[in-house]
Amino acid sequence: MIYHITSRSRWAQAQAAGLYRAPSLESEGFIHCSRLDQVLDVANNFYRDQSDLLLLCIEEGELESELRWEAPAHPKPITAGAIAATARFPHLYGPLKVGAVTAVMALEATADGDTFTLPSGLP
Repeated sequence: MIYHITSRSRWAQAQAAGLYRAPSLESEGFIHCSRLDQVLDVANNFYRDQSDLLLLCIEEGELESELRWEAPAHPKPITAGAIAATARFPHLYGPLKVGAVTAVMALEATADGDTFTLPSGLP
């Protein structure tokens, strides 16, 4: 299982189209994804002050686009040392078919609004 953070509106557009295309697919050539143990570091470093976020739970075996495990595309996160330059992240080189997403969960900030917590019941 891999994970991707997106907005409710982008996910609604994907459901209507049957395919999800993150803005990074156009600008960088791939969709950023994470392992479960990487999700909070990514959320806390790149999604602060954003609300209405969803966490897509993606079944790797259902992917049609190529998946590569690579070094972080953004090696200098906001929180120093939170994401190691030696870490490997799943990058999806093509659109994500909606059917590969097995669960969609709200990604909520903590009460202080500065950090995120993982939703309960993650697959």
